[in-house]
Amino acid sequence: MNRAAGWLALAAGLALCGCGDKAKQPKVDADTARAQAAQEQAEARERARHGPMGADVQAIDKANALGQQMNDMAEKNLEKADPK
Repeated sequence: MNRAAGWLALAAGLALCGCGDKAKQPKVDADTARAQAAQEQAEARERARHGPMGADVQAIDKANALGQQMNDMAEKNLEKADPK
């Protein structure tokens, strides 16, 4: 009987625990969160440029810039070849 009373008290406690007011979650604006993430990423990249792996980070930046230049040139040549 003692065990049954313990289980009953445990079940009642768990049931009452779920009935209280839930903690209010802070509302986060998605645009603000994205802007903060982008800012943190830019700051981290800037720190990495001056850290021990700075040469590697700068090489990746140059490669990305070169890739963008190639895409721009390909787009211009495509427009010249097929004007709309």
